[in-house]
Amino acid sequence: MKVLRENRTFEWAVVESSSDDDSPPRTDDSVRDHRERRRGTGSDRGIASSSQPVVPTTSVDSVQIDFGDAATMYPRWPPPTVIVSDGPYGLARFPGDPPTPDGLAEWYAPHIAAWAQYSLPETTLWFWGTEVGWAIVHPVLALHGWEYRELHIWDKGIGHIAGNVNSKTIRGFPVVTEVCAQYVREVRLPTVEGQSLPLPKWLRYEWVRAGLSLNRTNEACGVKNAATRKYFTQDHLWYFPPPEMMERLAAYANRNGIPTSWPYFSLAGKEMVTALQWSRLRAKWNHCHGITNVWAEPAVRGAERLKDAQAKCLHANQKPLKLLERIILASSDPGDVVWEPFGGLCSVSVGALRTGRRCYSAEINADFYRMATGRLAAEGAVLVRVESASAG
Repeated sequence: MKVLRENRTFEWAVVESSSDDDSPPRTDDSVRDHRERRRGTGSDRGIASSSQPVVPTTSVDSVQIDFGDAATMYPRWPPPTVIVSDGPYGLARFPGDPPTPDGLAEWYAPHIAAWAQYSLPETTLWFWGTEVGWAIVHPVLALHGWEYRELHIWDKGIGHIAGNVNSKTIRGFPVVTEVCAQYVREVRLPTVEGQSLPLPKWLRYEWVRAGLSLNRTNEACGVKNAATRKYFTQDHLWYFPPPEMMERLAAYANRNGIPTSWPYFSLAGKEMVTALQWSRLRAKWNHCHGITNVWAEPAVRGAERLKDAQAKCLHANQKPLKLLERIILASSDPGDVVWEPFGGLCSVSVGALRTGRRCYSAEINADFYRMATGRLAAEGAVLVRVESASAG
């Protein structure tokens, strides 16, 4: 399978996918088939190549958790459709979390660069943190071609601080929120002159190169004026042309434009872009009505909260599965690849398992790795029972 991946200058070029599975399953039936293929490989094993050391890894169904630093895992994992980053906050809340957010930009920089290197035009990044932690890291994300979309607020409610506020010493309103910033890739496409242009400019460039007047874009699309108003405008009102319209535009330009050896609207100078190729040049989005960017959801409690024998919480920053499943469902399809670079208790992996996605997670702390793999095994057993009951 051919995929688009950014090179070191943050331009998009056609390269071969490094995924072992060229055709990620896209339907519920094919996800089930994929799960069957993954079962029977052993729950605990190691992965290695001729030039890479063995990495302890645990696989349950379509989810894999590697024991080690995520920075060493990225080249091994298939390209992601979703990346969920829930790493250091700068609050000293768990092992490895710095005491202040001051150094977070430097800490995240190599990870952010790797995410850019191995991601796809379809990739969405969800970056969890505090307001100030995210603000400090944002310039690094922008530097590496991550385009900001929205900031989502997790409102844990008044119950999060009930009984824990000393009005005599507090000097501000109690904090009951975390943030999750949404980013997509900035896609740039090549021109015959060797330039690299963002999509709106590339569309206009190709049409002008064909020697056609701008109003003929409407004729090509079979519309009154939507093409000139939406697809070829250069301001904030620009729309991503639907795949079927893009195919019409490309065909029209190549049929009526000035003869050229480099086809108009071509990704690599060989043939014009197809509707399928064009559809994969932006992040996926599966909209759900009634959900806004403010997520009112209590902090994890009850059976979902993982605790030790002394009833002490295993991780100070466990995320609700409801929210993680929400962002996975919104930005991917069944069978797509999800990355969880900073596993912890690997809640993202559990959410991916429940929603039929393939997930690759890394955890560097031995205790968290052990607890996460146990959690995933238990979740996988439940899934098998549910599927067996449904099949029967």
